[in-house]
Amino acid sequence: MIEAAGLTALVTAYFLLPLDGLGPHRPVLSWVLFGAALALIAVLLLIQVARVLRNVPNVRPGLVIPPLMCLSVLVFATAYQGLAQRPGELDGLTTRLDALYFTIVTLATVGYGDITPRGQSARLVTILQILYSFIFLTAAATALTTHLRNAVRHDRSADPPR
Repeated sequence: MIEAAGLTALVTAYFLLPLDGLGPHRPVLSWVLFGAALALIAVLLLIQVARVLRNVPNVRPGLVIPPLMCLSVLVFATAYQGLAQRPGELDGLTTRLDALYFTIVTLATVGYGDITPRGQSARLVTILQILYSFIFLTAAATALTTHLRNAVRHDRSADPPR
């Protein structure tokens, strides 16, 4: 229940925070924040992955990994929204919901084609999202499922036969 509340708070903040000052108005700040946010999330995800792989006692990746994955999606959506403020970067993207939609469609490798990265910056961010997803989100999801699988096996072995 706490996890759902945390994810809801992240998505709500994405839609409500005044992020209009980012993008072409402050390109250096925008790129620095984008890079710093992704780097921080990657480090936190890798710490969780390492803890799962080392079987650290009392590790709780189910509480940490999903919000970090959600946060990385929202960071990319924010970057796309900022880039869309510059004409010619992203065709078809005008709202934050559009940016979130495009991020998830790209993450899922669906690619409907209704939103298209045309500019070099938009294409760069799209490439970064694909690589980031392959490396960090896949590792995090694998660690989470490994942890859950091991927990289920442990619970089954702890139960006496009936």
